[in-house]
Amino acid sequence: MSVSTEELREVALTADEYDQVVRLLGREPNRLELGIVGAMWSEHCGYKNSRPLLRSFPTEGPEVLQGPGENAGAVRLSSGLAAVFKVESHNHPSAIEPYQGAATGVGGIVRDVFTMGARPFALLDSLRFGPFEERESRHLLNGVVRGIGDYGNSIGIPTVGGETWFAPCYRGNPLVNAMCVGIAPADGLIRGHAGEPGNIVLLVGSDTGRDGIHGATFASVEDPQESHKGVIQVGNPFMEKLLMEACLELRGNPHVVGMQDCGAAGLTSSSVECAGRAGSGIELDVSKVSRRERGMTPYEVMLSESQERMLLVVRPEGVDEVRGVFEKWDLHSDVVGRVTGDGVLRVRDGGEVVGELPIHLLTEDVPAYTRQGVPDPGLLARRDRDLGELVESADVAPQDALLTLLSSPNVCDKRWVWEQYDHTIGTSTVMQPGMADAAVMRIRPTGEGLALSMDCNSRYCLLDPYAGGMGAVVEAARNLACVGARPLGLTNCLNFGNPEKPGVYWQLSECIRGMADACRALGVPVVSGNVSLYNESGGEAIYPTPVVGMVGELPDAGEAVGLAFRDGDEVYLLSTGAEPSLGASEWLAVIAGEEAGTPPRPDLEAETRLHRALWALAREGVLSSAHDLSEGGLGVSLAECCIAGEVGLDASGYEGASDPTALFGEAHGRAVIGVRPEHVQRVAEVARDAQLRLERLGTARGDRLVLGTTMDLPVEGLAAAYHGRLHVSLTE
Repeated sequence: MSVSTEELREVALTADEYDQVVRLLGREPNRLELGIVGAMWSEHCGYKNSRPLLRSFPTEGPEVLQGPGENAGAVRLSSGLAAVFKVESHNHPSAIEPYQGAATGVGGIVRDVFTMGARPFALLDSLRFGPFEERESRHLLNGVVRGIGDYGNSIGIPTVGGETWFAPCYRGNPLVNAMCVGIAPADGLIRGHAGEPGNIVLLVGSDTGRDGIHGATFASVEDPQESHKGVIQVGNPFMEKLLMEACLELRGNPHVVGMQDCGAAGLTSSSVECAGRAGSGIELDVSKVSRRERGMTPYEVMLSESQERMLLVVRPEGVDEVRGVFEKWDLHSDVVGRVTGDGVLRVRDGGEVVGELPIHLLTEDVPAYTRQGVPDPGLLARRDRDLGELVESADVAPQDALLTLLSSPNVCDKRWVWEQYDHTIGTSTVMQPGMADAAVMRIRPTGEGLALSMDCNSRYCLLDPYAGGMGAVVEAARNLACVGARPLGLTNCLNFGNPEKPGVYWQLSECIRGMADACRALGVPVVSGNVSLYNESGGEAIYPTPVVGMVGELPDAGEAVGLAFRDGDEVYLLSTGAEPSLGASEWLAVIAGEEAGTPPRPDLEAETRLHRALWALAREGVLSSAHDLSEGGLGVSLAECCIAGEVGLDASGYEGASDPTALFGEAHGRAVIGVRPEHVQRVAEVARDAQLRLERLGTARGDRLVLGTTMDLPVEGLAAAYHGRLHVSLTE
C-alpha cells in the first residue's frame, strides 16, 4: 500500500477499504481520486453503516411524490400543491465554529428544498447542548442561535419551531439539526438528474474557495478538533437569496434537465449523484471553475464545500437562455463540463485528464456494513433499576416540584431562542412558537394549513432505543394532531455516536426499528432524512437522538387549535388509558437527579385512535385548546396551558395532586383539552366511539392553578418560573 495511515485518515478510509478501492479500480488511485473516493465513501455521503438499516422505513404512500434519494422529499397536498421538506445536520462544524456552522447548515437545507423547485417558506431547528449552567454550553448556544437567525432572517424565511435540549453528553458535541419546508406545484418538481449524453453542466453561484474541504470526511470521524476550523464553510445569505430566486425562476424551463445543490463534498458529490441517477457519465474541467483564491489544485476545487453554489444540467440549445437568467440576478455561471455515456467521472484540468473513476465505484460500490449490536450492560442496569427508593428519597412538595420543573432547562420557555428569529416574515405564520404544539403555516392562496413539528426525547432513546424511536414518531404525530392536522410524511435526522462500537450500533438499529414500526402503524411514510454518526468527544457518545420532523395538513389554517386555556373552558384529560410512570421522566432527572428506569412504550393502535379523535374534534370546531403531555407529565402541561392563556384552573376535585407519579409521571397517548361547556357532550361521544378515556379535571377560571388540596399557585408565579431561566448574554 503506497498511502500512509495519515493520508487514509484524512479521507476517512480504512486500510481494508483502500484495498477494496484498488481491487475495484484495478490500480492505485492518485491523490485526487483518493480524495473523491474518501468523500463519496464517507458515512456522511455513503451511509455505509446506516444504509442497510434504513431500508426498513416505509417510504411509499398515496400522497408521496418523492421519497428518499433526492435532495428532499415531497408529498401532495389536497390543493394539488406539494410540500417539499428535509432535515439535515451540521453538528461537527457547529462544535468548532458555532456561528458559521449553524448558518451554513441553514443555507444547505434551504438549497436542498429550492433545488427541488419549491419556494422555502418555513424553517425549524432541533438543538442539543451541554449543561446550560456551563459557560461553554451557553457560548455554543449563543453562536448557533445567532447563526440560524442571521441566515434565515437575511433570506426571508421564518424560523417557526423546533426544540432545544441540554444534557452533559452533548458538552463537546452539540447537535444542530435544521429542517426546511417549501411549497411547489405538484407537477413542477425538479430532480437532480443528468439526463442524456451531450447535456451541458453549469456551476452557478459563488466562486469556489478552499473553505469546506474534507467537510464530508470531517463529519465521519470522532472528536472534531480546533485544527479542523479550515473545513468550516462560510455562508453568504444574500448570495443565497439571489441564487434561490434565479433557480425558482427556472422552474418549468424546458431546457433545465436537472439541478443539484453543491453540499457535502461539493462539486464531487453533486456531479456524481446526478450522473448516478441517470446511469450516465460526466466530464468536468476544473480549469473552468471560477475561484476566489489563487493556486487552487484540482483536488481543492473538486472537494471544496464553498457555499451558495448549484450544479445545473442543461440541454445544449438552452445554455445561453439559462445563463441569461443567472446574469439577470447578478450571478455568474460557468460551463464546467458535459454529460457522457461512458459511466465515468472524468476530471480534466484544461487539456490534461487528472482523474478517472467509474460512477458505480462512487455510488453502488460504496461498502455497506451490517454489524452486531450489543446493549451496554450498564445501560440495561440503569433501565431496570428499582425506582422506589429514589422516589421516596426525593421528598419534594408538589408545588415546589412543579416550579422547579418549569424552570429546568429542558422544560422552561425557549422564548430567548425563538425571539432571535423572525418567525412572522412572509405573513404566513398562523401558530407562532409557544402558541401551540406544532407550528402552523397558511398556504396562499388556498388558505389550507401546513402543520410542522420536530421532536425527540433523547433520554427515552438512551434507556430503551426501540421505545424511544417509536416515541419520537408518535410524539411528532401527536403534536400535529393537537393542532388538528393529519400527518402526510416525515423526515428524520439520526444523530448517534460511533457505529463501530457494538453499543452504539445497537442503539442505532433499535431506534430505527422502533421508528419504522411506528411509521407503519400510523401510516406516515419517511420521504427524506439524514444520518449523522460519530458524534463523540473524549470517547463519550451522545445520547441516541433520532430527531423526527413531521408535516401535516389542515383543510383551513384558521381551524388550527392552540394550547392556551380560555376562561370558562371545561378541561379534560383525553387519553388512551396509558398509566404514567416516573421511569426516564423529567421529574426523576431534575428532582431525584437520576436518569434511570423504563421509558413509556406507546400503544400504536390506541395512539392512532387518539390522533383521529383529535383531528375530528378540531375539524368540528369543538376544541378550544389541546396540548399533549410530554416532559413533566400532567402538572407541567396544565401549567403551560394556564401560562399561555393567562388564566387559572380550578381542579380542586383532582385526586392525584399529592402523587408524583400521577402528577409528573410520563406516558404516551395523552392530551389535555379545553372545551366550551356546550361542546362537552360531543367530546364525550367522540371519546366513547374511539374507545378513549375522558377524565374531567376542572374549569379554567381565576388566576391560580389549584390541583386537589395540595397545590395552589398563582399563574403569575408559574409564568415567572417558566419564563425566567433560559437567557444568554450576547457576549457569552
